Amino acid sequence: MHEISPGQRWISDTELDMGLGIVLAVEHRTISILFPATGEQRTYARQTAPLTRVVFAPGDTIQNQQNETLRVSSVEEQDDLLFYCGKTSEGEITVWPEGQLDHCIQLNRPRERLLAAQVDANKWFELRFQTLQHTNRLAHSDLYGLTGVRTSLIPHQLFIAHEVAKRYA
Repeated sequence: MHEISPGQRWISDTELDMGLGIVLAVEHRTISILFPATGEQRTYARQTAPLTRVVFAPGDTIQNQQNETLRVSSVEEQDDLLFYCGKTSEGEITVWPEGQLDHCIQLNRPRERLLAAQVDANKWFELRFQTLQHTNRLAHSDLYGLTGVRTSLIPHQLFIAHEVAKRYA
């Protein structure tokens, strides 16, 4: 994990819809991050924080809070904060500190997540795979209409449901 400093922009791996967060405070064991897009503040354990530092590369197009765009030509780091140099949509060459980036940026496209090294552990893939297999098995069951029901069905009710499901409408 990178050195974490106040003012840096990080994204939560587990809650991508919260957008870019701003590091507010870094203590010995915790990190406090404000997510302006949702107005929520989270405190994470420093060692196990599900966070990824957002670093854009030359060639990327980024947006600031005033909806202006910048095509990044270089990235500089000063005091653990990033500064993006590039050309705006009006052709002006400028430098944006990472604090000016739009809060609503989401890395939810697979290619972006992969290139940002924002990948899940294999156990999460296995869980999603097993869930899809289970959902598929339930979808092909004769008792499909009863999946998700919150009741305790007796064997007679299951038999009736099975018989009705075999009939054609």
